Amino acid sequence: MKSVKVYGSGCKRCIATEDMVRAAASKLGIEIEVEKVTNAKSIAMAGVMSTPGLSIDGKLVHTGGLPDSAKLEGWLRD
Repeated sequence: MKSVKVYGSGCKRCIATEDMVRAAASKLGIEIEVEKVTNAKSIAMAGVMSTPGLSIDGKLVHTGGLPDSAKLEGWLRD
């Protein structure tokens, strides 16, 4: 099971990013555990300067804007 963290305040893009992650994982048949991180200090400490941010298994893979679907699937496969 992969551990995924979505960093952001809960804006539309943050919600869309979480939806994209869940859809990509389902498409690939990968089990994930999603955690939403909304605390500004925690977001900054993770190195996210622009939300939404996304980490998979402890590695920050994306910040700012919606992730590219193909890249997202690649990150989940790794």
